[in-house]
Amino acid sequence: MTLRRKLSSFVMLLIAAAATVLAVGTARAQQKFDFSPEQTGRIRAEKNPDAIKAIASNFKFVKAGVFTVATVSYAPPIATYATDASTVVGSDVDYAQLLADALGLKLQIVPIAWPDWPLGLTSGKYDAVISNVGVTEQRKEKFDFTTYRLGLHGFYVRADSPIKQIKTPEDIAGLRIITGSGTSQERILLEWNKQNLARGLKPVEIQYFDDDAASRVALLSGRADANLGPNSALAFQAARDGKIRSVGTVNAGWPVKADVAIATRKGSGLADALTLATNGLIRNGKYVQALSRWSLQTEAVDRSETNPPGLPRF
Repeated sequence: MTLRRKLSSFVMLLIAAAATVLAVGTARAQQKFDFSPEQTGRIRAEKNPDAIKAIASNFKFVKAGVFTVATVSYAPPIATYATDASTVVGSDVDYAQLLADALGLKLQIVPIAWPDWPLGLTSGKYDAVISNVGVTEQRKEKFDFTTYRLGLHGFYVRADSPIKQIKTPEDIAGLRIITGSGTSQERILLEWNKQNLARGLKPVEIQYFDDDAASRVALLSGRADANLGPNSALAFQAARDGKIRSVGTVNAGWPVKADVAIATRKGSGLADALTLATNGLIRNGKYVQALSRWSLQTEAVDRSETNPPGLPRF
């Protein structure tokens, strides 16, 4: 065998070994997340007497002894269907279970379509909506809110990208950034770009794609520099396969704060109890443990609030 052929064979062996290591690493990363219907690793909590006492005396649950929660099974890690294609699992379901435990109730999850939650909640089909709902001043006119997660959008780049951080408007100057049309992410990018242009900085190139698969290919192939989207979904992808990484976050309500909250009927008398329950879970560590199951600990709030200032009308 010639030296060239020996070197070629050696290189091929190295490539094959690297591919095997990558495959094993990816498989191990994917094993971090439990999508089984049993959810044996789900974090559970004890009753919180103070939270139970805070439930208004005239509040009636949809079903006695049951906390009925509506959620939209749209994407991991927030909520998705388990391997049985019928059980809803995810971080929002884990949080709903913690609240049910704290209130001394059983949990019933009701899968819904996103457009249906306001009418369904108002009409009394469920006690609460826990489905990545952001607090807005307009929504507060009809619903009460208990915050439980930071409303974050995340900037993500390829794992081998030279970009270290994107946290301020000047950080996006001259970059090619993927985002969704008509979203709050697009609004933020356009405003940051406007500020940059006024300062004589390079414009940002915003890229739009019809689906997540196409945008992911664009990012990984180098046709885009970064992706700005809901942090939860992108954080899940980063933890799952290690091909992308976070370089910064921005609150969904920028330049103000707008966090994610439980929605309940206006004046129903349940919101304060849910806030007390959440703060109890924060203090005893169960809250962060539950978020960590889905790699969302960076979205943890320090303290839950009832009806805080929300996203204003722009």
